[in-house]
Amino acid sequence: MVGAVEIDEEPVVSDTFVIAARIPMGREAFERWLETPAPGPESIDNHGAMYDRWFWDGKAPDWRQAEEGMTPREYFADCFGEDTGGLTYVLRYRAGALEAYLMHFGFCEANIYTALVMLAAAGRLSSEMAPSAVLFWAETSGAMFAADSDGWLATLLVGVDGARFAADIDLTAAIAQLRTAEASYFDLLVRLAEVEESVDADGESSFAAIARDPRYVDAAVLAES
Repeated sequence: MVGAVEIDEEPVVSDTFVIAARIPMGREAFERWLETPAPGPESIDNHGAMYDRWFWDGKAPDWRQAEEGMTPREYFADCFGEDTGGLTYVLRYRAGALEAYLMHFGFCEANIYTALVMLAAAGRLSSEMAPSAVLFWAETSGAMFAADSDGWLATLLVGVDGARFAADIDLTAAIAQLRTAEASYFDLLVRLAEVEESVDADGESSFAAIARDPRYVDAAVLAES
């Protein structure tokens, strides 16, 4: 589940891949999502069009990599700890919405495709009729691009009526709504770097404690099923 599978045939300028989304929903819906088994790629109407008209235009997504049937709680709980295979995640419920800012060091195909189908399922529980945008991109620092950048890898619309990839959407509002999650991601990076620089005499660190801080991951994600 956790780990990087890197590729080198596609033209990318970074080995840092990020998925981010903010999906409005009630707290009860968020906890219901954590118990919802991941659907298959058919939960996304045009799943074969993931990369169409973006930086990897023409690339075929490999949905065989997605974990089907696992719940988000089962899947994501292992992504917060000492040895996460190059993952730095913010996944929480904040201000009436599910917020995800999921950084992968390397093209971690299983994590990326699984996160997308799980977020497609989350869209079904949205408290708003308008769909939410799930963004996927590669950028060394993990920062979001400008709304009009052509560097995005994929944009997925998720909502109560389903999910579909779309390249003809204005990302301005989605990016603005994700700024708080982006700031938390950078705060997490700083804290992890400080720990790395101050490992104690026994070689112990507080990586897991920091990664599991409720500022970055909701306690319900880590709760026993």
